[in-house]
Parts: sequence; structure tokens; C-alpha cells
Amino acid sequence: MEPPRPVALAERKFKDYLTVKIRTRMFTPLQVVDSLLLNYNLGDVLLLVTVLGAVGIFLQRSNKALGLHLLSFGLLFLILPGGMFEPAAGSLLGTIAMYKFVGLGLLVVAPVIYAVGRR
Repeated sequence: MEPPRPVALAERKFKDYLTVKIRTRMFTPLQVVDSLLLNYNLGDVLLLVTVLGAVGIFLQRSNKALGLHLLSFGLLFLILPGGMFEPAAGSLLGTIAMYKFVGLGLLVVAPVIYAVGRR
């Protein structure tokens, strides 16, 4: 066997460098998102989506849609397993029971908002 030619060796190193560069460029945003999401749990995400959705529906002035929105998220808080709401380092609420109580509160308030709404 003959030793590899310097040109072939340089080409292979350059290709390896390019693939490493592409891999790191491709996964860097995912690592940043992952490091941010490790501090939160599903309950925090549901709270954020509930509030943002409620603000969007409130701007449309539709109490029926707001009632249905809050009812659906209240059901999600109660139906999902408690392990998904395990508090992390940056969690908004301290215990699993608090997330379940938020769901129960939404289930109490949502039908009232729906019944009062005209459209």
C-alpha cells in the first residue's frame, strides 16, 4: 500500500471540517432552545399559551370563544398526568397541585364566561 497523497489527505481534512462546521451550525439553535426549555415544564407552557390566547380572544371581544378557550385549557390541566407538571428550576408554580388547581379554577370560571357572553 502506498501512503496517502498530501492532496488527498488535505481534501479529506477539508471535507471533515466542512461537515463539522455544518453540524455545529445546524444544531446550535436547538441547543439554545433546549437549554431554555429545561428550566420549564409543560404547565408553564400551557399557562403561557392560555394567557396569550385569552388576550387574543379578549381583543376580539367574544366571551363565548373565551369561555371555550378557558374550558379547554382547564380540561388539559386536569387530564394531563401530574408528572408533566413537575416543577423545574424556573417554574412559575411551585407544586403539581397548584397546576391542577389552576385547571379547576378555569373549569369553574369558563362556563360562567360562556353563559354571560352574547357572541
